[in-house]
Amino acid sequence: MSNESTPVNENPFRSEPSARDSAPQFVLPLVVRIERGTPPARTDALETAARAVLVILSDERSLGDGEWAQAVHAWQDARIRKVVRRARGAEWRRAETLPGVTVTGKSAQVRVFPPVPLDGWPKELAKLQVSGTDLDDPEPPVEAEAGAPVLWMNPELDMSAGKAMAQAGHAAQLAWWELSEQERAGWRDAGFPLAVRTADPGRWNELTTSGLPLVRDAGFTEIAPGSCTVVADHPALRLGFRE
Repeated sequence: MSNESTPVNENPFRSEPSARDSAPQFVLPLVVRIERGTPPARTDALETAARAVLVILSDERSLGDGEWAQAVHAWQDARIRKVVRRARGAEWRRAETLPGVTVTGKSAQVRVFPPVPLDGWPKELAKLQVSGTDLDDPEPPVEAEAGAPVLWMNPELDMSAGKAMAQAGHAAQLAWWELSEQERAGWRDAGFPLAVRTADPGRWNELTTSGLPLVRDAGFTEIAPGSCTVVADHPALRLGFRE
């Protein structure tokens, strides 16, 4: 879907009914590798999930007449759903045999798959658990690099790592839609650098009124419908917003 096909002033993550609800519903599956002895750091898992969404959106198989393009278009024409499941050992190896892309962070591995119908998950993925994705950061995240896009999480919401990974993916996708083709190419060629950080409570209101892309959750799981979860602060999208 191009920027032009995204309805003006319509947030695809909003909770109010819209034309998107009457379209066939698809979901983007993401699987995070969580081995018992070596779980990934939470922030790295969030960042890797966000990059995974960008990777599949920009993959040549998702564009034009690519083999995933029809599914990707159908998914983006409905509500933008993402579900994160966990896998380890043989489960992860089976997941790797399905068409998709594995994105590796510092400690995290996330495999993203072409969208599937809401009730049509491949059996290898349908058996994976959604719960159990609670992760921690061994050390507090360092300050984001100057000039890097930052996905700012709402400091007032308590979300599981899996839920937060999906929300970070939503924010990355909103930023992608807003960029020009040249800006997208530059981000892609740089390897999709980004950071996920929790905003200071005092700054959160400023971020949500800045004009930057804002994710409002549909309220299917964990948090109330319409909750503001993430602001995508890409330098190219600041629209007059200043730190």
